[in-house]
Amino acid sequence: MSNPKMIAMNTPAISAGSPEFKRTNRALFFGGFSTFALLYCVQPLLPLFGHEFSLTPAQASLALSISTGALAVSLLVSSVVSDRFGRKPIMGAAMFIGAVMTLLSAFASNFGQLLVIRALLGLGLGGMPAIAMAYLSEEIEPASLGLSMGLYISGSAFGGMLGRMITSVLSDFLDWRWALGVMGMAGLLSAMEFWRSLPVSRRFRPGKGGLAGLTSGMRQHFGDDGLPWLFALAFLLMGCFISAYNYIGFRLLDAPFSLRQSVVGGISLLYLLGIFSSVWAGRMADKFGRRGVLWLVLSVMFAGLLLTLSGSLVLIVGGMALYTFGFFASHSIASSWVGRRARAPQALASALYLFFYYMGSSVVGWLCGVVWAHRGWNGVVVLLGCLLAGALLIALRLRNLTPIATPPAAALAT
Repeated sequence: MSNPKMIAMNTPAISAGSPEFKRTNRALFFGGFSTFALLYCVQPLLPLFGHEFSLTPAQASLALSISTGALAVSLLVSSVVSDRFGRKPIMGAAMFIGAVMTLLSAFASNFGQLLVIRALLGLGLGGMPAIAMAYLSEEIEPASLGLSMGLYISGSAFGGMLGRMITSVLSDFLDWRWALGVMGMAGLLSAMEFWRSLPVSRRFRPGKGGLAGLTSGMRQHFGDDGLPWLFALAFLLMGCFISAYNYIGFRLLDAPFSLRQSVVGGISLLYLLGIFSSVWAGRMADKFGRRGVLWLVLSVMFAGLLLTLSGSLVLIVGGMALYTFGFFASHSIASSWVGRRARAPQALASALYLFFYYMGSSVVGWLCGVVWAHRGWNGVVVLLGCLLAGALLIALRLRNLTPIATPPAAALAT
């Protein structure tokens, strides 16, 4: 009888330019779009939640932090499940659950209900991000993985931008409930297109499930010389990025700027830079290597943060532009590095990266709310600057990382 694992290993990877490559990238673009749009569409609504439910900025930020925290925990479980039962069904279910929960959040009668629904949304969406990274690492040829991962992250950037824009404009002229209802419908349409386009896994190899698979996989990945540093980098990157966008809205709504909600939401157009930079960084990493590019794009992010200390609206927006460019470029490089370096179970390696990624969003996002209450934007920038300095040190440490040997039968590791 044929061995399914050997068949999967000998199945050719999807090559650039093929119909399957285009279908995969289209599907994962919609997957990234839906995940980020549904997860972060509440970010520009945080001041509105604070006003309607009489909350402090730190309390209002829980509408986002509880989702990312629940998603971080869900990632570990879903990665083990997908290693046992496959990639596409789990990802499709995650997108559907996220869309339904977003629709339900439009009918929350109090902030407590909203938090419960947003927590369930995070638990449901956990079946998408890490598994998407594992799917690409398994199915796409190594030479094109950076490009595919960049396209997936560009979909995330587009979703983050459009989700914030839609909720900002609709909440300004209609109501935040209408805004979330529209986002839920968009999520359902994205889930349908994802399921229609994504090819079934051809190189997937079932692994050990349950607690034994989780613990043995974690021991393996944390024993690697490079992966723990990449996990720490994920925590710092996402924590810094989301925190800046969480509280820049509060700053621009207050004096001396006193901008309208829809105008403040327009800052999300900067995510267009993320769409470009994630693909560009993927190409640069494939061409010049991740070691030489990562610390440069992190430096761009750090410079952008410092510019936001200015009292000029033009310089603040310019600083956020550099910050956004540097973040998506850094995330594209780091996430594809995990996919190329990790041994089986690949989905767990991706899940661990994203566990720290979203925990950074929750922990640093909440902590910045406390700092904002006492020191305002300047205090937030000082905290984020210290964290980004740590990320730069990690990037410089990774320049000396020894590449792992590639066994003859494996095509996924480098």
